[in-house]
Amino acid sequence: HVQLVESGGGSVQAGGSLRLSCVASEFTGNARYMAWFRQVSGKEREGVAHLDTDGSAYYAESVRGRFTISQNTAKNTLYLQMNNLEPEDTAMYYCAAARTVYAGDVLGKNQYEYWGQGTQVTVS
Repeated sequence: HVQLVESGGGSVQAGGSLRLSCVASEFTGNARYMAWFRQVSGKEREGVAHLDTDGSAYYAESVRGRFTISQNTAKNTLYLQMNNLEPEDTAMYYCAAARTVYAGDVLGKNQYEYWGQGTQVTVS
């Protein structure tokens, strides 16, 4: 069982930056594939960024060019650097992990088995 703990959320003005962190109990086996999702109350959880095992990244169109996903394997930590934040980025952000994902749906929430508790990001 993989445990994920997010941190780094907060309130920021539009145009500002935040860096989210997700500490994982493991980065191999059940957590080979990692991603960030976000959810606004009353709406579907949506994929934001995916990190593949070869280090390649895939982003939702709404955040491409502003957000960067990365990891530090020595610290078992996944990051999401968010720049030029917009009010529309306001949401609860979740870290997710999976043993395998279908290459054609890397931002599909049903691909991921393990989830953190979330960290709130508010942009005004």
